[in-house]
Amino acid sequence: MSKLPKWFDGETYNEGGVVTNRFSGEEYVLTAEELSMYDFIMGATLVMEMGVNDNNRMVLDLRKGLDWFKENNNKAYMVLLD
Repeated sequence: MSKLPKWFDGETYNEGGVVTNRFSGEEYVLTAEELSMYDFIMGATLVMEMGVNDNNRMVLDLRKGLDWFKENNNKAYMVLLD
């Protein structure tokens, strides 16, 4: 089981779940840690798409989150985030 990094300050879940790619419809089962990071990534992406991207920390944390996901579950990354 992968631990979340120390910099992560998003919501942490006790259980994992199934996530569906909003474009392809493909599904992937994530652990609690992966689901926590996935939701963080999607939330940060949404905020940036809304034009609230003047927060350099958020941009850096989003990139770190994507890197963490690639390292910890590359298959899920390719299905859900690539």
